[in-house]
Amino acid sequence: MTLPVLQFGDLISPVPIIQGGMGVGISMSGLASAVANEGAVGVISAAMAGIDEPDIRENPVGANCRSVKREIRAARKLTRGVLGVNIMVALTHYAELVQTAIKEGIDIIFAGAGLPLDLPKYRAPSGKTKLVPIISSARAAMVICKKWISKFNCLPDGFVVEGPKAGGHLGFKADQLEDPRFSLENLVKEVVSAVKPFEIKYKRPIPVIAAGGIYTGEDIRRFIQLKAAGVQMGTRFVATHECDADPAFKQAFVKAKKEDLVVIKSPVGMPGRALRNSFIDSVNAGTKKPFRCVYHCIKPCRPDRSPYCIATALAAAKKGLLKKGFAFAGVNAYRIDKIISVKQLIDSLKAEYTAACRRRNKTPRDLATPLAPPVQHPVCF
Repeated sequence: MTLPVLQFGDLISPVPIIQGGMGVGISMSGLASAVANEGAVGVISAAMAGIDEPDIRENPVGANCRSVKREIRAARKLTRGVLGVNIMVALTHYAELVQTAIKEGIDIIFAGAGLPLDLPKYRAPSGKTKLVPIISSARAAMVICKKWISKFNCLPDGFVVEGPKAGGHLGFKADQLEDPRFSLENLVKEVVSAVKPFEIKYKRPIPVIAAGGIYTGEDIRRFIQLKAAGVQMGTRFVATHECDADPAFKQAFVKAKKEDLVVIKSPVGMPGRALRNSFIDSVNAGTKKPFRCVYHCIKPCRPDRSPYCIATALAAAKKGLLKKGFAFAGVNAYRIDKIISVKQLIDSLKAEYTAACRRRNKTPRDLATPLAPPVQHPVCF
């Protein structure tokens, strides 16, 4: 009763867990390589990766691309496992970051915070980088599939479906966050059904990954029973020794109570789930934080109307300066009670998954066998 493998075409991850890409600076080469070494997918976040570079204001493209390149190379030196980069479509220099990651030979690009309708154009015909959009609805999956087929003659290598219990910016309206119709369980079933016709017509699997609020091996079992190919987890990896954030940042998760998880209105115009602290309280009280925009990093952001800079607030928190910023966190962050190693975390998830399967007296699908025969890159028609 072991976990399934996670397969994107000819790329196989022995453990069907993707470590969520967490910016600014939370998941970089240290965390990503540690996760990859345990057989899961380690992910570097490209969101303001170069915020501490000396030329970030004068040369934001160069600073961020340089940092992403450096982190990918650093991770490669530490692992032979599967590595990805999370690149938000809403980033001002999204295209340059995608090109950098592909040039560096990254295994997977995860692209969310907008529909990555043009993502395949950056991958050469012989390129091996897998392209996996992050979405929040079946409609988005169908739009992307149809667009990629018509314009690039290819399909996504998979989808991450992120539900309303995730941390960080959420792809939902505030009144949808508690609506059962938008539960992750429903979203996963809808996306699996939506991509099925494309899988049948083009004779290739499109794995669907469940994300947002997943905490235990029992959760993993539940979504695999719903035909998800795997899960993405972010919050749980924050509370690991290998996470790239300052210890004070991690301790904020250990100390958090259930009532500390709040949904805020981000300066970029989207709801976001975070750990409530004095910084957030002061913003809610109407106190504007004086700031100088480092550069217009997120397209929807309006610095002239924002009470604070989201990038500098997140960067300060990452350094442990929580009075000057805050931490994004998933809905189950309050359940964390200690810092452990990545190996301990993944081992515990495996054990919980096995125990959950035994309790229900059900045999999970044989996951020593890949989900489908390997195919060569790129998958085009």
